[in-house]
Amino acid sequence: MLDEQTYQLKVDETLEELDEALGDGADKYGFEPDFQAGALTVEFDDPPAKFVVSPNSPVRQIWVSAHSKSFKLDWSEEAGAFVLAGTGQTLRGLMSEAVSRQLGEEITL
Repeated sequence: MLDEQTYQLKVDETLEELDEALGDGADKYGFEPDFQAGALTVEFDDPPAKFVVSPNSPVRQIWVSAHSKSFKLDWSEEAGAFVLAGTGQTLRGLMSEAVSRQLGEEITL
């Protein structure tokens, strides 16, 4: 398990990169990312939805709420990213899939 300082650095870097990637597609695809107070939200107007990506410091994970599901990602040194246990899917891959599903078209973050 990562120590608190290393975890926080990884989370900050990861969420800032994800926010930037989401921002690049926001205008084109009509959704709005918002990164505040350490959490990232993505809101969609049509159809309406809200995804939340937030750190959970006590367990050193990033949690994602999307499509009425909750995903818990751990840091993987091997992947150099936060990943889903079992599948190895990265946070960026998970969010690309969730946003694509919401929009009804394939996008890559």
